[in-house]
Amino acid sequence: MCMDRNIIRSLAIALLLSLVSFHSFAAEVTGGLTEEEADYANLVTSITKVKAPYMKDGYIVFTAEKDARFVGIAFDFENFKTIHPYQKHNSYNESGEVKDSLFFYALKLTKDMQKIKYRIVIDGLWTLDPTNESKGFDRSTGLLLSIYDATREIPPATEQLKDGIVRFVYQGESGKQIRLGGSFTNWDSWIYEMKEVQPGLYQFELSLPPGTYQYAYFTGMNMLVDITNPQRCYTVDGKTASQITIR
Repeated sequence: MCMDRNIIRSLAIALLLSLVSFHSFAAEVTGGLTEEEADYANLVTSITKVKAPYMKDGYIVFTAEKDARFVGIAFDFENFKTIHPYQKHNSYNESGEVKDSLFFYALKLTKDMQKIKYRIVIDGLWTLDPTNESKGFDRSTGLLLSIYDATREIPPATEQLKDGIVRFVYQGESGKQIRLGGSFTNWDSWIYEMKEVQPGLYQFELSLPPGTYQYAYFTGMNMLVDITNPQRCYTVDGKTASQITIR
């Protein structure tokens, strides 16, 4: 059985949460985690019952009843080669005793995930998702599959394109001069000026070799972080900037 590389992290977070008797203590537990891990832990605490798959905080949450010994899920975009195990999640009463439990799996959404086809396995038997009424026949596999429609509006964001090209994105007031500077310009912000491609939407594409770079946007003398990129860092002079890793 194959497992994705986030399972160990997810299981560790789930273990921490399972040791918490009251959800009001979740902030204390998540305090030592990274921002992404803390967001994931908070997502887990919000799962309270078995229901149809749903989107929340950048994830699709799949749930299953507690009666099985093992529940897993496999997706079409992985050619069903990887089985991702569901995790056990407990809910507690005011005395800190387990009052109920369920299985869940949280799939991190990416931009290319729009319509997701999947199967689940319960105690060794492949089946459709009993919580999801949406299903369809897939000609490429010859299987009847569960389907989740994740079609959504995806706002523009800074991202790495092909061949090391990065598209930097800034959103703000229309008609401004927005400049790009960073460690790749020795923090000279007068080399690259972004283009306003739509009212209030500025973009600039730059080819960068593999590595980790600090950057920011500039308007006048003001330095601004990239709000479309959650990765933050501190410059050598203590200012907050954005960060991106090119692979």
